[in-house]
Amino acid sequence: MDFRLSEDNELIRDAAREFAEKRLFPNAEKFDEEGDIPHEIYQELAELGYFGMMVPEKYGGMELDNLTYICAMEEFARGCAGAMISLSVHNSLVCEAILQYGTDEQKEKYLPKLASGEIMGAYCLTEPNSGTDAGSLKTTAAESGDNFVLNGTKTFVTNGGIAGIYLVFTLTSKEAGSKGISCIIVEKDTKGMSIGAKEKKMGLKGSDTREISFDDCEVPQSNLLGERDKGFKIALSLLANGRIGVGSQAVGIAQAAYEEAIKYSKEREQFGQPICNFQAIAFKLADMKVRIDASRLLVHRAAWLKDNDMPHSTEASVAKLYATQSANWVCNEAVQIHGGYGYIKEYAVERYFRDARVTEIYEGTSEAQKIVISRAILK
Repeated sequence: MDFRLSEDNELIRDAAREFAEKRLFPNAEKFDEEGDIPHEIYQELAELGYFGMMVPEKYGGMELDNLTYICAMEEFARGCAGAMISLSVHNSLVCEAILQYGTDEQKEKYLPKLASGEIMGAYCLTEPNSGTDAGSLKTTAAESGDNFVLNGTKTFVTNGGIAGIYLVFTLTSKEAGSKGISCIIVEKDTKGMSIGAKEKKMGLKGSDTREISFDDCEVPQSNLLGERDKGFKIALSLLANGRIGVGSQAVGIAQAAYEEAIKYSKEREQFGQPICNFQAIAFKLADMKVRIDASRLLVHRAAWLKDNDMPHSTEASVAKLYATQSANWVCNEAVQIHGGYGYIKEYAVERYFRDARVTEIYEGTSEAQKIVISRAILK
């Protein structure tokens, strides 16, 4: 087995790292404080091609493979996890969904705009009373002539206030339950659609997260993505993409916290010497290194399997479960190494600690990943 990255992998990764170090990390605390990432940051990312990373070149994208994509995502998360998750949802959920399931007309209409950054994408699956049990959603889409009429509410929508299109999972055959779910493309400012206020979150504060409501919202039936009543399969197929992406986010956050811990442990002196000289601290750093390396390899494996059209759903869950749990553990240890200063906003590990927490929740909780993994073991 060859664990080396290709020249293309490294080229894209290094370019993403440079952008993250110059534009994201120096401003990450400001983004966190203000609860907003300026449009100019996204515009710069779009101009560099990061809004269409896996979109085919004929639609204006970079047409990268998944491994190269997640190498870049890790670097963005290392710089600012809030900016990264906005990019991840846009690329691995919205662009990928339209690429896999869209008609030729839908691809030609939306993918060039998504890849160029003219519009951003949002993914609307979760509802106030429908989280892990995604099949129990209540939003409906009734036929009315050539239109669907949507009614319902979606919550925790990443890019909710800044997106140009929304992939909305809704019941088109209410009596069929999860077998009656469809995915419908809804454009921003469609009559009957309303966008709620920004959620006040523990972490990832720069990322725009909102509630989206539909009240007799009319959308052309031509905006149906994929087959009618097959939307739940679309959602499940895309979850692996999202989980690989969140896994890379977790690795990036953990790597950043680890680097800050090393730096601080060399500078902080107690009892006449740097605290990194004490075994209690040195062993923490060693354990952090092991967990980060293992997490990265698991995430890379899942991405490689997907690139080679091999089964990867279980491996995506394994990667997400381990990487996100490790990120939370690493960030906790990084705060501990900083002592009282780790609890102060002046030090970045305080932010990493908060940002890491949600990685065990969205795109399927850690408990949900264990369900997927255990079923694969026992089937």
